[in-house]
Amino acid sequence: MHPQLFSEITIQGLTLKNRLTMAPLYLGYAGQGGTVSGMLLEHYRLMAQSGVAMVVVENATVDHPTGSDSNRTLRVDTDDNLSGLKRLAGAIKQAGSLACLQINHAGRFAHATDQPVAPSAVNTFGCMPMALEKNEIHRIIDKYASAAARAKTAGFDMVELHGGTGYLLAQFLSPRTNRRSDEYGGSLENRQQFALEVFNRVKAAVGGFPVGYWFLADEWLPDGLQLDESTQFAKSLDHAGIAYISVMGGTYESFSLPTIVDKSKQEGYMLDLAAAVRSAVDVPVIAAGRLATGAVANRAIAEGKTDLIGLARVVWADPQWPEKVRESREADIIHCNPACGDACMHMVMKGRPAYCVAWPAEKMKAWKTKFV
Repeated sequence: MHPQLFSEITIQGLTLKNRLTMAPLYLGYAGQGGTVSGMLLEHYRLMAQSGVAMVVVENATVDHPTGSDSNRTLRVDTDDNLSGLKRLAGAIKQAGSLACLQINHAGRFAHATDQPVAPSAVNTFGCMPMALEKNEIHRIIDKYASAAARAKTAGFDMVELHGGTGYLLAQFLSPRTNRRSDEYGGSLENRQQFALEVFNRVKAAVGGFPVGYWFLADEWLPDGLQLDESTQFAKSLDHAGIAYISVMGGTYESFSLPTIVDKSKQEGYMLDLAAAVRSAVDVPVIAAGRLATGAVANRAIAEGKTDLIGLARVVWADPQWPEKVRESREADIIHCNPACGDACMHMVMKGRPAYCVAWPAEKMKAWKTKFV
């Protein structure tokens, strides 16, 4: 049943046992100050035990506090957190999955600082970030490289650059948020320069260690980054040696638009973006966005729209999703229900660790007893 989903694939020398990955999902489970907490360890151990081939740990900051979007954002910018990161990578791998760490600088969406930075001073929900000077750009590039090296030392199998959701890498790429007049702004060739420099410095720091990219294909804003330019950037990443491209759409400024809210309730609502990128590159592509049934996910691979499937809230709501799909027990799956109004997102926006309102009562009770 669903043979495409459960076939192997190799990414730069690493064999994934199937085409299912745990896509990065911020739930506020790190400890205050970005430490590896017991809650975070248990969550990722459970995600790895689900049977997915690779678990991507979300949004670890390369530069605290100016690059952190909250005080519960995992930190990979300091050796003080190295022992916790080693436990985290070890827990994922011992549970049978490859472990990948997503590294990030939040840029103008950093909320752990009073003065966020960005490519240009563009108003962000009433806050004006400070435009980066060139010396700061180079310092941040070095921070990405040292963070990636730290992830490798901690025992992760891969690292992923967070270029989605409108964070710093995407801010440089977007004509909406990058209004620079130097070599980092203007044309697409210039706007992609920061991300490519980050990738090249990271690769120099980690050698043959695979480096993937969480990829913003379309901001879903009229003056933002769109597919005609993002697919050209995807080709640049491909030529540079990226390991894979994990495709998403939207930013914090478009997620709440009524048309995007309606769009996000549809099954496979970002699959067209992944297909567009897949047609432009030769490296593996990961698609996400409510690919909630085995039939839809398997067909997406069979039709060549993507190579792998990214499961975020799908597998968080029901960690037995891969097993139930493999065993043709899909009627038993606990599905993420868009009718909840993104309750989990509202929890983390209020600084609270999230739980899924679709969980059975006994699981909800056990979670609250242990962690609340």
